[in-house]
Amino acid sequence: MDSLALGADLEPEPVVDEHSTVTLFVNGEEATLTVDHRATVLETLRERFGLTGAKKGCDHGQCGACTVLVDGRRINSCLLLAVTQDGATVTTVEGLADGESLHPVQQAFVERDALQCGFCTPGQICSAVGMLGEAADGHPSHVTPPDTATGPVALDADEIRERMSGNLCRCGAYPRIVEAIEDVIE
Repeated sequence: MDSLALGADLEPEPVVDEHSTVTLFVNGEEATLTVDHRATVLETLRERFGLTGAKKGCDHGQCGACTVLVDGRRINSCLLLAVTQDGATVTTVEGLADGESLHPVQQAFVERDALQCGFCTPGQICSAVGMLGEAADGHPSHVTPPDTATGPVALDADEIRERMSGNLCRCGAYPRIVEAIEDVIE
């Protein structure tokens, strides 16, 4: 049988538009753009906005180098599709400062020298800011005592380490990172 005859009665496949228009509020600025359905928030921030603080580390949500805040919650931006975030507020490490004044977490990282190579630092800082908000809102972690009353969770070194465990630092700056976060909560 002729191979052309086998497909002769098939309908042509419809053309599917693989792009959508979304509006994002990035670091306080509204932007409407057309994004590929497969583009992640990380790719969109880096390639479309030129915001290179968030890094592509593992690309599997395991290292935390890509951590940003979406609607105030910390997320791994390498796993989140931009098309699903229409109307979302995205804050990157570049958007934490108030003009020339660093965010208190950024300032504490500088003062404690809580970095070495700096690759993970933007993700660490965004994660710390998000983590402080989670604790203030009373979200428990694995090490939060079960008998803790509702309300803000007290952050000691163990609580900070547990909550920051999704952000890896190959240089081993963990002690200074914990100290910097403790400085902010004191």
